[in-house]
Amino acid sequence: MYKADIILDSITPNGDRLTTFEITYPRMVHSELMTHRTFSRNSSSSRALPNERLIERIKNDPVFPVWWGKNQSGMQAREEIDDIEGAKEWWLRGRDMMIEWAEEGTARFNLHKQIVNRPLEAWMWITVIVTATRYNNYFKLRCHPDAQPEIQQIAYMMRGLYESQEPTLLKWGYWHLPYIREEEWNLYPLEDLIKLSIARCARVSYLTHDGIRDITKDLGLHDSLAENGHWSPFEHQAKCARDTYPPNGPPSSMLSGNFRSINWIQYRKTIHGEDKEILGSL
Repeated sequence: MYKADIILDSITPNGDRLTTFEITYPRMVHSELMTHRTFSRNSSSSRALPNERLIERIKNDPVFPVWWGKNQSGMQAREEIDDIEGAKEWWLRGRDMMIEWAEEGTARFNLHKQIVNRPLEAWMWITVIVTATRYNNYFKLRCHPDAQPEIQQIAYMMRGLYESQEPTLLKWGYWHLPYIREEEWNLYPLEDLIKLSIARCARVSYLTHDGIRDITKDLGLHDSLAENGHWSPFEHQAKCARDTYPPNGPPSSMLSGNFRSINWIQYRKTIHGEDKEILGSL
């Protein structure tokens, strides 16, 4: 089902806001979120979920269109069809046919889940972590009648949260670390907290894929991501900083990445080798 939560909402002393969302919406409109290049994002993967578990999910909670638009020219359907219940039955017949097809692919050919899961995506939900300083363009384009109704729904939910929530004021030098619980700040050094945040953003969860909270596995996942150059989960962590960081180093604007801010240092941009032109250190 549709879901939107603000995981962490921070603001610098001079009013530069950084917000991390966890959102769930239909997989079929995922590309419409991905076009927004100011977003750092990580998502649940069709390739990561065993086929049997995915089939169970789309049987129990399939995605349905939110607007059963009538066929017409153009990209928007302004009118809805009359026989919505009949269309829902047709939609579920398609799901059942694809489930049977996917199960045959596994049983007959022993195909990997990265193949047999793909035809099921029309009925799938996807959960995504999004971190950004700028949401106005996204809200303008997606909270709009011309947007596909399924992306409209999650965009309106996000905008409602964003406009009603008061961000937490951070002091200069403090960190925005999604998925770090309050008690953990007193249990682990900053270096480990950053690693834990990265691993949890990569999993899109506090928990491991087995449904447990495991610090050792989190730290191990961080190390594996770094070793293999999977840098996108390293984008959600940021330091509230003044104009230049480190002293006599690159200007903050070069270290903010897609946050486009002189007040936020994106952790990914502090890693040697992440970008051959921009190098920094903690």
